[in-house]
Amino acid sequence: MSEMAARTQAMIPRIAHVRRRRHDSPDAWTLELEMAHGERFHYAPGQFNMLTAFGVGEAAISVSGDPATGPLIHTIRAVGPVSRALTKLGPGDPIGVRGPFGVGWPMTQAEGKDVIVVAGGLGLAPLRPALYRLLGERARYGKVTLLFGARRPEDILFRHEVESWRGRFDIDVDVTVDHAGAEWRGHVGVVTTLISRLDIDPGKSIAMVCGPEVMMRFVAMSLIDKGLSEDAIYLSMERNMKCAIGHCGHCQLGPTFICRDGPVFTYRRLKPLMTIKEL
Repeated sequence: MSEMAARTQAMIPRIAHVRRRRHDSPDAWTLELEMAHGERFHYAPGQFNMLTAFGVGEAAISVSGDPATGPLIHTIRAVGPVSRALTKLGPGDPIGVRGPFGVGWPMTQAEGKDVIVVAGGLGLAPLRPALYRLLGERARYGKVTLLFGARRPEDILFRHEVESWRGRFDIDVDVTVDHAGAEWRGHVGVVTTLISRLDIDPGKSIAMVCGPEVMMRFVAMSLIDKGLSEDAIYLSMERNMKCAIGHCGHCQLGPTFICRDGPVFTYRRLKPLMTIKEL
């Protein structure tokens, strides 16, 4: 299929139904979707879909499932009318799906390299498909490290899965929270404090980062202090996407359209744009 044909097909809304709904954190839910007629939905780690809550509207949501074997999965934070309506859908309810869209994580470029995955809060959801790929094709990659920061222990996304990854011998996992009570026995502090503990080989490492924009800026600077190139640090950006093809301009960041040119970019490309206030 040509690129133009693929884009045209992605623009056509398809109907799916919610198969399962899971409450993952105080304000986030995960929906497992089943496409009509059992259709298989193909996507790359880091891409997103436009999901429709019928009668309410459409929102851009990253895919958070396994692109190799799993069903279509989205993890959604209830922050506005559309996302709140989506999180209230239950088994059997219809949902509209357009996609997939966007440039995903650099999985091919990462082959043969050590991979540092840094997630903040809901940022773990867009990185989860990349982690599935890294662990599912483990021999293709070097050392894999996941650093995850959340506001509070109860905000840790995919908690049971993160705990299972910590029990493996082929990935290093470190978790920190901003605030915690006396019952928390883990790290307390921002996620950048975990980077200072890493032993990084800059020449053979690549980083994938997703979270709040301010967090990503500080993570990128910390990784650069460790010797990583700006071209070896990839960030996934979030803006108010409406059309998903760079036509409406809602997600424009300087000369860049997040939906069409991203959402994943190198830090070298984003750095001059991220320093401009209110851009």
